[in-house]
Amino acid sequence: MKIKALLLFLFLGSIAVFSDGFARDKPRIGVLRFTNHSSAAWWRGGVGTDLQDMLISELASTDSFRVLERKELDAVLNEQDLGASGRVNPKTRSKLGKITGAKYLVAATVSAFEQNTGGTGGGVSFGGISLGGKQESAYMAVDLKVIDVETGEIYDARTVEASSKSSGISVGVHTEGFSGNLGQYKNTPVGKAIRGCIIEIVEYLKCSLVEGKNSDCMDEYKHKEQKRREKTKSSIDLE
Repeated sequence: MKIKALLLFLFLGSIAVFSDGFARDKPRIGVLRFTNHSSAAWWRGGVGTDLQDMLISELASTDSFRVLERKELDAVLNEQDLGASGRVNPKTRSKLGKITGAKYLVAATVSAFEQNTGGTGGGVSFGGISLGGKQESAYMAVDLKVIDVETGEIYDARTVEASSKSSGISVGVHTEGFSGNLGQYKNTPVGKAIRGCIIEIVEYLKCSLVEGKNSDCMDEYKHKEQKRREKTKSSIDLE
C-alpha cells in the first residue's frame, strides 16, 4: 500500500508540475514599428520606432509575454557567427539555432489624432514649474492587428482609444520626457494620450492572448468597441 501511495503521489506531482509549466507558457510576440495614418503634428522622423520601443517596454514589464527583440537581431546573429568561427571559447560561445521564434506579430497604426487648445494662455514659468492658463485636450486612436506568424492570418484586431486634458490653472514640473522624438510631450495631454494608448494596447493583449478570447475580460472590450462604433456612426451625417 505504501508503494502504491508513493507512486500515486509522484504521478499527481508530475501532473501538477506539467500543468504549472503549461500555465506559464507565455505568448511569444514581436512588435513591429508603428505606422501613421493621421495628421498628428508630432509624428516625424523616428516616432514609429519610439512608439515601438515604448510598447515593447510596457509588454516586457507585465511579465505576461515573451517579447522578442527583432531590432537587435543583426547583433545577435553576428555574435552567433563569431562563436561558430572558432575564435570563441566553446564553453561560452552562443549556439546556432537557439533563437526563439515569435508566435504573433503586433502591428499598430495611429489612425486618428486630435488636439485642441483653448483659453487665454498667459502662463508663467519659474524654476522648472509652470503655471498655465490654457485648456488643452488630446485624443488618439490606434488600429491594432495581431498576426499569426504560422498562418499569416489576422488572429485579432481592435481599435483602442485614449484621451486626456488639462484645464484651468495647472501645475507641471518639467522633467525628462519620453525618449527620442517624443521627449517634449511627456507632461502634456498629447503625451498622456500616447501613453494611454500604449497601456490600453498592453491590457488588451493580456486579455486576448493570455486570458483568451472567451475570457470575462473580453466583455469589457466588446462594450468599449460597441460604444466606439456608435459614437463614430453618430458623427457621420448619412443622407
